[in-house]
Amino acid sequence: MKRIVLMAVCLAVVATGGDIVSAQEGREKTIEQRLAVYAPVKITVPWDLLDKNEIAALENLYRAGVVMDELFLRQVWKGNVELRKALNSRDKMKELKFFNINFGPWDRINENEPFIGKILKPDGAEFYPTDMTKQEFEDWIAAHPADREAFEGTFTVIRRGEKPGQLVAIPYSTEHKKLLDEAAGYMRLAADQTASESLAKFLRSRADAFASNDYFQSDMDWMDVRDNLIDVTIGPYEVYEDNLFNYKAAFEAFVCIRDPKESVRLDGLKGYLVKMENNLPIPDEHKNLNRGSESPISVVDVVYTGGDTKAGVQTLAFNLPNDERVQEAKGSKKVMLRNIIHAKFDKILMPIAKHLIADDQLKHVTFDAYYNHILLHEFSHGLGPGRITLADGTETTAQKALKETHSSIEEAKADIVGEYNIYYLIKEGFFDRELEKDVAVTFLAGFFRSVRFGAESAHGRANMIIFNYMRENGAYSYDTGSGKWSVDTEKMHGAVKDLSAKILMIQALGDYEAAKGLLDKYGIMDADVEASLLKLRKARLPVDIVPQFEIQKKYATN
Repeated sequence: MKRIVLMAVCLAVVATGGDIVSAQEGREKTIEQRLAVYAPVKITVPWDLLDKNEIAALENLYRAGVVMDELFLRQVWKGNVELRKALNSRDKMKELKFFNINFGPWDRINENEPFIGKILKPDGAEFYPTDMTKQEFEDWIAAHPADREAFEGTFTVIRRGEKPGQLVAIPYSTEHKKLLDEAAGYMRLAADQTASESLAKFLRSRADAFASNDYFQSDMDWMDVRDNLIDVTIGPYEVYEDNLFNYKAAFEAFVCIRDPKESVRLDGLKGYLVKMENNLPIPDEHKNLNRGSESPISVVDVVYTGGDTKAGVQTLAFNLPNDERVQEAKGSKKVMLRNIIHAKFDKILMPIAKHLIADDQLKHVTFDAYYNHILLHEFSHGLGPGRITLADGTETTAQKALKETHSSIEEAKADIVGEYNIYYLIKEGFFDRELEKDVAVTFLAGFFRSVRFGAESAHGRANMIIFNYMRENGAYSYDTGSGKWSVDTEKMHGAVKDLSAKILMIQALGDYEAAKGLLDKYGIMDADVEASLLKLRKARLPVDIVPQFEIQKKYATN
């Protein structure tokens, strides 16, 4: 009944023209200003590389990706479906466009500020009852320990049962059956059309997983995809949308074209995976040497993305799967979205650097440094503690132990350990010495790109931790006269090593209180950073890109 009332209130706001909540100083207030922060980028398809069967397979995979859009929209908030209908009128097209970018009525790069109505975005999205508290969830598990696995499971939703106070776990395969069956149908068609045996095997396996709710085998099969031109990642993966516990995975899709030559060129990094794990600045007993070492790298160009990956901010690269069992058996796959990385460097990062990086260091902001930092960020997601044993003997994972702090801590780990590993690879001769300063300065510029998405986002808080720690240790300095920042690369070394060790040990011990303490101390924005962000707003620089998919235009009306 409460849900119906909330939806009615939201629709009433839409019907009367939209009550945009007043924003803080410097934030965008009109729908036109909100849209202006996204730079449009055309995402094309290299049709000339594809034969007739591959084109047919690509169409079906695009359609499966569209289903991921619909699934994620419902995971964010069930009211989204009715709200979208209300916005689908000629005088609401701008609101509908922004709604589609953000998958709901909340502005994701303005800390989820409502831009339609005044309803706050629920921390638990649609994964849990809106009125359920964290304490109620934990109390239920304490009273019903047999429910723990299902309740904390990645692929279940929590709903209220028929009895007063009862909570029940429902598999995604039941909750989203109709849409998952539709996506599975497209994927099986694509499997029949592709010439890649390994890709076909994965698509059929993942289609089966949508019905069984068991994703282990299809994750294993995804790791084995090798002989592919069309590159696909599809299913429930990341837990960022679950801000209550970071337990529940959101649906997403990447439909891409792979560059085999570039992928092979970067494959040499795989040989350093175990060495990088051994080189981590933590005691040996906390190093994860049981993970598989296959860790393939795919360099791809996106042709379509769906669901969680494109909500507000576009993904640059990813490291999957997240299942520790798969990582222990095979490692993880790093996928670099080359055309998206290029677009963000050209349209976002370089303009930011020109405004905020000291003139004598601007030459060190380079695409190669940006690309290699992203690459090592993804590699570093696959390093460090995974399965852990708590002080009381409980066996769990770092993700579950750190609860809602996990996403920010994990992103901070990937960023800072990525820097640490670049130093190591330079020492080993894999990278040239010149990269060291380029990466340090480019990473500083990248901080201002990331934190513009909101200091409260997982990536934003991760970046704040690193930035404040570096500044505290003298690695970053601010010139009040010019309003620009510079890096002391010598001081970076010690600070990077120390912070890497601190974050890795929080994960190794599953120290939830230490994670909260780190976020409370360093995950805040000071006046100098706010002044820099205001400078960027006054310059009207875009905050992120919005893809315009050629494939969507080709098939949307068919």
